[in-house]
Amino acid sequence: MRISHIPLRLVTGAFILNSGWGKRDLGKDSAAGLQSMAARVIPSVAELDPGRFGKLLSFAELSLGAALLAPFIPSRVAGLGLGIFSGSMITMYLKSPEMTLEDGVRPSAKGTPLAKDIWMVGIAAALILDRKHPRTKR
Repeated sequence: MRISHIPLRLVTGAFILNSGWGKRDLGKDSAAGLQSMAARVIPSVAELDPGRFGKLLSFAELSLGAALLAPFIPSRVAGLGLGIFSGSMITMYLKSPEMTLEDGVRPSAKGTPLAKDIWMVGIAAALILDRKHPRTKR
C-alpha cells in the first residue's frame, strides 16, 4: 500500500465500518426500507426476508470497511470493492426520483444523504487507477 492511499482508505474504511456496525441490530421496518431501495439496483434483493437483508447488509459493510482498513489488502482490490459499493449507492440514488430534482441529477433534500456518497466513487477510482511509477535509472 502506498502512503498516499492511507488517508483514502482510512477515511472510507472507518466511515463504512461504522455504518455497518450501526446496522447490526437493524429493525425489520428499517431493513425493509433499505431493502426496497436496494431492490431498485438489484431486483433479486426483494426476495430476501428483510431481517436477513439487514444482517447481510451489515456484514457486507463491516467486511468492506475492514478490507479498506487492512494494510495487507491491495489497494486495487479494496478500491474495486469500494467502487462496487459506491457505484451501487449512486445508482440507487439516480433510480429514486424522489431523491433528485426535476433534472434527475441534482439532489433533493431527501436525496442529499445518498448523493454525498459520490466522494466514495472518486476515492475508489483513485485506488484502482493509481499506478506505481517505475524508478528511473541513473
